Amino acid sequence: MDFNVKKLASDAGVFFSRAMQFTEEKLGQAEKTELDAHFENLLARADCTKNWTEKILRQTEVLLQPNPSARVEEFLYEKLDRKVPSRVTNGELLAQYMTEAANDFGPGTPYGKTLIKVGETQRRLGAAERDFIHSASINFLTPLRNFLEGDWRTISKERRILQNRRLDLDACKARLKKAKAAEAKAALWSDEVEKAEHELRLTQSEFDRQAEVTRLLLEGISSTHVNHLRCLHEFVESQTNYYAQCYQYMLDLQKQLGSSKGEIFSGTFVGNAEATSPPAATSPPAVAAATLPAVPTIPVVPTIVGVPNTVAESVLNPNEVKPPASGTRKARVLYDYEAADSTELALLADEMITVYSLPGMDPDWLIGERGNQKGKVPVTYLELLS
Repeated sequence: MDFNVKKLASDAGVFFSRAMQFTEEKLGQAEKTELDAHFENLLARADCTKNWTEKILRQTEVLLQPNPSARVEEFLYEKLDRKVPSRVTNGELLAQYMTEAANDFGPGTPYGKTLIKVGETQRRLGAAERDFIHSASINFLTPLRNFLEGDWRTISKERRILQNRRLDLDACKARLKKAKAAEAKAALWSDEVEKAEHELRLTQSEFDRQAEVTRLLLEGISSTHVNHLRCLHEFVESQTNYYAQCYQYMLDLQKQLGSSKGEIFSGTFVGNAEATSPPAATSPPAVAAATLPAVPTIPVVPTIVGVPNTVAESVLNPNEVKPPASGTRKARVLYDYEAADSTELALLADEMITVYSLPGMDPDWLIGERGNQKGKVPVTYLELLS
């Protein structure tokens, strides 16, 4: 009992001494032991590493899971050391809706068939996203989190101990200084001076030992950077694989839709007396016509029902136009294309043609030439070459 009381009193005395020393330093009334420049640089580098690691970690979490409620749920499961329940990705949910819609509209109809194809691609995209999130969490987020919750906590703990050792050291220096001043006034050797010098030697030894421990931990930040660099490479590799998968899935879907496009639109829209022009290409944009060199434009006269637009008619009639002096480019055909009328040019996949744009022309179309043949071609069926 007495031992506990004495220990509490001793701890209270140490705490009071440190508080006094800290307050006097802040007020400029006490001297402070400064760390060397190398040590200060290590401290600054460690703080910088911790701050940026936190920001990168948090923003990567937002990238992988934009829903804040879902992030909070995952955090709680992690803290409770429980497995996070499997969550359907947005792509997989969209695929489910498209499939159900196709069943309602009729899976044998053109719209139903297309919904099924697009839905299947969305499902594959969702599965690829799930794999990417899992890989990025293990290979990138986990190491960053382990550093903040492991190594950094150890560093912070040792830095607090070092701060206390420094306050104890400076308090002993102040007591020794006061004891020597009192001794000089009394002109007598004081036991207080000897006691203060002994305490100073002990606190100096403890401070030096703690400074060395802290310095070694801070120098380990370099190893942390090397580890995080390796994890960053793995994160980029996972992201590259994910986007490559997505691109391939969408390219396959684009080819499927392109091959069945003529059949779908001929059965659905061409028979409609009100549809007098071929539909615009629906494939994802490859290279926009705007990438062609600029050609002087002329005002486009708005089309009025029942009144011919002479500008548009002259532009869209390939037999009556000539290629500009500059601005023609080579293009590779991505997919087969069947001309809807005599103004269009039929295309074969992988062939090379010359293309150019004309003033007042629909930006989704270009004029294509193959030998003596000339006609309009959809931009989305082409890969423009430099």
